[in-house]
Amino acid sequence: MAVKFEKVSDGDYLLDVTGYVCPHPQMYTKKVLCKLGSGDVLTLMFDNPSSCESIIAMCESAGDELLERADDGGSFRWRICKA
Repeated sequence: MAVKFEKVSDGDYLLDVTGYVCPHPQMYTKKVLCKLGSGDVLTLMFDNPSSCESIIAMCESAGDELLERADDGGSFRWRICKA
Protein backbone atom coordinates (compact mmCIF):
# COMPACT_ATOMS: atom_id res chain seq x y z
CA MET A 1 0.00 0.00 0.00
CA ALA A 2 1.65 3.19 -1.19
CA VAL A 3 0.40 6.71 -1.66
CA LYS A 4 -0.01 7.44 -5.35
CA PHE A 5 0.32 11.03 -6.55
CA GLU A 6 0.56 11.92 -10.22
CA LYS A 7 -0.06 14.71 -12.68
CA VAL A 8 -2.82 13.61 -15.04
CA SER A 9 -2.66 16.68 -17.29
CA ASP A 10 -2.02 20.42 -16.99
CA GLY A 11 -3.75 21.57 -13.82
CA ASP A 12 -5.21 18.12 -13.10
CA TYR A 13 -3.75 15.81 -10.44
CA LEU A 14 -4.59 12.48 -8.79
CA LEU A 15 -3.94 11.48 -5.18
CA ASP A 16 -4.82 7.92 -4.14
CA VAL A 17 -4.64 7.25 -0.40
CA THR A 18 -6.83 4.16 -0.47
CA GLY A 19 -6.09 1.88 2.48
CA TYR A 20 -4.94 4.64 4.82
CA VAL A 21 -6.79 5.58 8.03
CA CYS A 22 -7.20 8.92 9.80
CA PRO A 23 -5.43 11.23 9.93
CA HIS A 24 -3.30 10.16 6.93
CA PRO A 25 -5.77 10.87 4.08
CA GLN A 26 -6.26 14.44 5.34
CA MET A 27 -2.54 14.98 5.95
CA TYR A 28 -1.54 13.79 2.48
CA THR A 29 -4.34 15.81 0.88
CA LYS A 30 -3.27 18.97 2.69
CA LYS A 31 0.38 18.43 1.73
CA VAL A 32 -0.52 17.99 -1.95
CA LEU A 33 -2.95 20.93 -2.06
CA CYS A 34 -0.21 23.19 -0.66
CA LYS A 35 1.93 22.32 -3.70
CA LEU A 36 -0.79 23.00 -6.29
CA GLY A 37 -1.51 26.33 -7.93
CA SER A 38 -4.75 28.26 -7.72
CA GLY A 39 -7.36 26.71 -10.00
CA ASP A 40 -5.63 23.32 -10.16
CA VAL A 41 -7.92 20.34 -9.60
CA LEU A 42 -7.09 17.36 -7.40
CA THR A 43 -8.93 14.07 -7.74
CA LEU A 44 -8.72 12.42 -4.33
CA MET A 45 -9.38 8.72 -3.89
CA PHE A 46 -9.76 7.22 -0.41
CA ASP A 47 -11.74 4.55 1.42
CA ASN A 48 -11.79 5.72 5.03
CA PRO A 49 -15.25 7.17 5.78
CA SER A 50 -14.04 8.87 8.96
CA SER A 51 -11.80 11.09 6.80
CA CYS A 52 -14.78 12.70 5.05
CA GLU A 53 -15.61 15.30 7.70
CA SER A 54 -12.01 16.31 8.33
CA ILE A 55 -11.28 16.74 4.60
CA ILE A 56 -14.45 18.82 4.15
CA ALA A 57 -13.52 21.03 7.12
CA MET A 58 -9.97 21.43 5.81
CA CYS A 59 -11.21 22.49 2.37
CA GLU A 60 -13.73 24.95 3.82
CA SER A 61 -11.08 26.48 6.06
CA ALA A 62 -8.63 26.91 3.15
CA GLY A 63 -11.31 28.12 0.73
CA ASP A 64 -10.82 25.13 -1.59
CA GLU A 65 -13.94 24.03 -3.46
CA LEU A 66 -15.32 20.50 -3.50
CA LEU A 67 -16.41 20.15 -7.11
CA GLU A 68 -17.62 16.58 -6.90
CA ARG A 69 -18.11 13.95 -4.23
CA ALA A 70 -18.72 10.38 -5.35
CA ASP A 71 -19.20 7.43 -3.01
CA ASP A 72 -19.03 4.01 -4.62
CA GLY A 73 -19.84 1.59 -1.82
CA GLY A 74 -17.14 2.71 0.59
CA SER A 75 -14.66 4.05 -1.94
CA PHE A 76 -14.63 7.81 -2.29
CA ARG A 77 -13.59 9.84 -5.32
CA TRP A 78 -13.65 13.59 -4.73
CA ARG A 79 -12.55 16.45 -6.96
CA ILE A 80 -11.16 19.51 -5.19
CA CYS A 81 -10.34 22.83 -6.83
CA LYS A 82 -7.46 24.67 -5.16
CA ALA A 83 -8.37 28.22 -4.11
